[in-house]
Amino acid sequence: MSVKAVILIPARLDSSRLEKKMLADLEGEPLIVHTWRQAQRSRLAERVVVATDSHEIANVLDAYGAEVVMTSPDACCGTERIAEAARMIDGDVFVNLQGDEPLISPENIDLALQPFFSDNPPDCSTLVLPLHPDDPQIDDPHQVKVVVDSKGYALYFSRSPIPFRRNKLMSTTFYRHIGLYAFKGEVLQKFAALPPSMLEQAESLEQLRLLENGFRIQCVTTLLDNPGINTLEDLELVRSILRAGSPD
Repeated sequence: MSVKAVILIPARLDSSRLEKKMLADLEGEPLIVHTWRQAQRSRLAERVVVATDSHEIANVLDAYGAEVVMTSPDACCGTERIAEAARMIDGDVFVNLQGDEPLISPENIDLALQPFFSDNPPDCSTLVLPLHPDDPQIDDPHQVKVVVDSKGYALYFSRSPIPFRRNKLMSTTFYRHIGLYAFKGEVLQKFAALPPSMLEQAESLEQLRLLENGFRIQCVTTLLDNPGINTLEDLELVRSILRAGSPD
């Protein structure tokens, strides 16, 4: 089945928790360059494009030969930014890969893309990581959990522990959400055009807008988990990993 898959990396210069995060130095190269390079290793994506409103980021990436599209500074979120970029690009499926994922596994990108090469592709796909029932991440509101149906489609995402453990059964399956998404092109445009939904605003989870509007999100299980960068502590952790060797 012929599918044109494109990885879009939204990248803005401003960051509330880490100044100029995308250009932070990681072993001699900017963070965004590491993310772009990892994305280039995907087997299923034909193109990797960085979407930014920053000429400073664009100039840095141009020196590495990366493809960049300039987007509006008024984009409210990464999804709006990649939806704008997607309107300039020929593609069937678009991956939303955050720019602060310099250790992203190419295998994870391809896992998210794989369902779109089937006879019955989903509206959207994302990744989930199984958690042990005693894992403290289940109760951590900074870690997003998801419950799925018997076919692997998301029923709900939450910062709360789901399913609720009225009976602590070791057989209960818990999943942590990994925020990598792949969208059909038309679904991405519809998603970006919808207003924020009630549950999305309550949980501060953008993906709930899809569920509330009847779109289906296929959850693909992975055992590969690499840290992203949101804080200075995260940055130092990734630096230590890169000094130690390959992110894979």
